[in-house]
Formats: sequence, structure tokens, C-alpha cells
Amino acid sequence: MTLGILIAVIVIALAFDYTNGFHDAANAIATSVSTRALTPKVALTLAAVMNFVGALLGQEVAHTVADTLSLDAADAKHALVIVLSALVGAITWNLITWWFGLPSSSSHALIGALVGAALAAGGSYASVHWQTIVDKVLLPMVISPVVGFAAAFLVMLSIMWIFRRRNQHKVYRGFRAMQTVSAAALALGHGLQDAQKTMGVIFLALTVAYPATYRGDHLPLWVVIAAASAISLGTYSGGWRVMRTLGRKIIQLDPARGFSAEIVGASVLYGTAYLFHAPISTTHTITSAIMGAGATQRFNAVRWGVAGNIVAGWVLTFPAAGLAAALVYELLRLPFGL
Repeated sequence: MTLGILIAVIVIALAFDYTNGFHDAANAIATSVSTRALTPKVALTLAAVMNFVGALLGQEVAHTVADTLSLDAADAKHALVIVLSALVGAITWNLITWWFGLPSSSSHALIGALVGAALAAGGSYASVHWQTIVDKVLLPMVISPVVGFAAAFLVMLSIMWIFRRRNQHKVYRGFRAMQTVSAAALALGHGLQDAQKTMGVIFLALTVAYPATYRGDHLPLWVVIAAASAISLGTYSGGWRVMRTLGRKIIQLDPARGFSAEIVGASVLYGTAYLFHAPISTTHTITSAIMGAGATQRFNAVRWGVAGNIVAGWVLTFPAAGLAAALVYELLRLPFGL
């Protein structure tokens, strides 16, 4: 039965990765599509390819995700059911927020669901590494949007000052071309961050089911390729509801502001992945960067009511996904004889 549950965990983890891709496709393409720098089809293709490449560029975030819980390897079946419950809970929250067009965090949905399932199972079967959660999840969750907002604001101010005497149409044409690079950089960062989270969950399940085979710090190549492929395919399938929120409802972007938001978002994603190994939210990062770049136009140019709804979604994601995972765990206990 353990092997059957493990296979189910891997399949559902890849399904989560796929939903992460289509839920977060807007992160990489919304700004470039809304400014007409790229057509939707070209933007999606570019994002899908760069997501795949980004997923191959590191494993630090994956290990952070795998280290959020300690599971009882002596009872592998129970431990795998905990992981399975977390994945189903995270997917449920992803689909709810996608349906309402709310750009919530797939990353925090996954980690919140892992915590919720572990707490529902009880301390004898799973324990949460709260220090890792605080240092690598909660603090970056607060800090990264603030950095994204402030940095995009400053970058856009610098662009406005540097090009203040240039013809606006020529400047916008140049930045529209540069958005191809910034959109690709953002998609690369998304793959670097988000695909690794699924790798971490699969690796966690493998180390519980077969601790003698899967140990150490190096992820199996098949796990990396599978996660990279799933998020890439999900990205290509789109995510138009969320794209409308990011690209149009927060602020009407121009090419310079779109470029500023994308290049800052990409920089924050790279920095947190390589320097701090923190699984931050690409959604939080790019949304806050869009707000920061937009605020340079005039403060009330940002539709703060829409932004407030998005922030509410951010706050709700961690506990809501955790509650969903806990409920799924309770539903699975009897069928699995736990």
C-alpha cells in the first residue's frame, strides 16, 4: 500500500505543479501582454520555456520546503497520507482563488497546507519546524512585497528622470522591446522558485517511503525533470482570469512601468532563491512591483481597492490552505485505516 500512496503523492504533486503553472502564468505575461509588448501566444510560449529552464537552475528552495516538516518514517503510510492531504488542500485553494481571479500564492498555499495536515495528524506522527517556517516563509512573505514595491518605485523614478527629455513614444517603443527580456527573466525566476517547491514535496515523500535509497541533499534527476515539465505545461495552458487582475485591474500599465515591475520582480526572485533559499511568492513579488511602478504615475493611479482584495487573499492563503488540508486529512483517515 505504501508504494500505491507514494505514486498517488507524486501524481498529485505534479498536478499541483501544473495548477501552479496555470495559476501563476499571469505573473510572467500579464505586464508584457497588457502593454502589447508581446502577443498572448508568444508570451505564453516564452514563459513556458523559461519556466522549464529556471526549474533546472537550483535546488536550494526545494530543500527548504522538504525541511519544513519532520515525518515519522517508521509509519510511512501515515506520513504519506499527511503529504497527500497537504497537496489536495493546496490544489483546492489554488482552484478557488483561480476561479475568482485572485492572484494568491501557490507557494504559501502549499506550505500552509503542509503545516495544516501535520497539525491535524498530531505531534507523534509529524512535527512542524516552526523556526524554518518563520525564517524562510513568514518573514520573506512580509519583506519581499515591501522590497518589490519600493524597488520598482525607485527604478521607475530613475527611468523617468533619465528619459525626462526624450520623446515619450520612442522611449515606450524601446521599453516595449526590452520587455521581452524582462518577461523572460521573470519567467525564469518563477521556474527557479515555484517548480522547486513541488520537487521538495516529492523528495520529502521519497525520503519517508524509502529512506535508505533517497537520502542526502541531491534530488533525483527524474524529479527535477518531472516538476519542470509540469509547471511548464501548466504555464502554457494560460491563466487568463488572474492575468486580467494583474495586467489591467490594478493599474493601466505602460511599457516603462511594465519593464520596471518585471525586472525588479525577477531580481527579488533570484536573490531570495540563491542567497536566502527562501520559497517566496512570485505572485506577491510581481503584484507589489506593479503597484510600486504604478504609484510613480500618481498615487491614486493604483486601484487600491483591488489591491486591498489581493492583500486579503495573501493573508487568507496560509490558514485557508492549512484548514483545507486538515479537513482532507480527516476525510482520508478512515479509508486508510489511520
